[in-house]
Amino acid sequence: MTDEKKHRSHGMKSRDLSRSHGRLAVRATRKPRELLSDTPDLVGAWRAKVITLFPDAFPGVLGQSLTGRALQDGKWALELIDLRQFGIGKHKNVDDTPAGGGAGMVLRADVVGAAFDAARPGTPTDPNCWPVIYLSPRGKPFSHDMAKKFSKAVGVTILCGRFEGVDERALEEYNVQEVSLGDFVLTGGEIAAQAVIDATIRLLPDVLGNADSTLDESHSNGLLEHPQYTRPADYKGRTIPEVLSSGHHGRVDKWRKEQAKQLTKTRRSDMWDRYTMKDTKT
Repeated sequence: MTDEKKHRSHGMKSRDLSRSHGRLAVRATRKPRELLSDTPDLVGAWRAKVITLFPDAFPGVLGQSLTGRALQDGKWALELIDLRQFGIGKHKNVDDTPAGGGAGMVLRADVVGAAFDAARPGTPTDPNCWPVIYLSPRGKPFSHDMAKKFSKAVGVTILCGRFEGVDERALEEYNVQEVSLGDFVLTGGEIAAQAVIDATIRLLPDVLGNADSTLDESHSNGLLEHPQYTRPADYKGRTIPEVLSSGHHGRVDKWRKEQAKQLTKTRRSDMWDRYTMKDTKT
């Protein structure tokens, strides 16, 4: 079930912004997308600062559905920093050939460093309170636990890479955490950035409208989510499992947990091994 469906099924309404009276603040922020121009800037709202060569790619899917509504309501804020403005010379060059030779181009340390400096004001220095992230195929795999950790921070700064990568010295200087969306390569980090932000935002209070929405889904308890069903009761000869129509909540819960275990064991042996190991320790 999608988050949009979960939100509607509980009949929750968006928070009345009048409750946040007194929290409004005005900040100078580059917001090239029209959707960002009318969003309230609330003090204390979770913030994402995104450094990118393509600011017009944002908010993208983040401006739709529940994340877009939460952005409009000021439950989170998006600040875009155009990397090109820090480019060198007449043509605003942001990259150069790799030292030692090789194919492609590498984002310059001085250019990336200037962008990190521009993103730094107003952010905590503790990386647990404000992680600085570079989306990279060699990074630590992104996970639900990582999204939970990010959601508990004040905000994040995300660098969207391009070309062959980033000069290592900039990553070292700014204590950058490398994060990977998976074992594949994209042409840039913008799509990955939106995925990371989306997975994090939905864990913020009131974004989904009901805190229980995230409790039984895939990865929330170390298992994949159980199968979901809805109307019609009969679809091309396939019927909804009888237990789900029994009205017996205990039986339903037991069935769902067993289904989750079976799916995880069959489809994700790595997750199943971690789950069973955790049970053994407890």
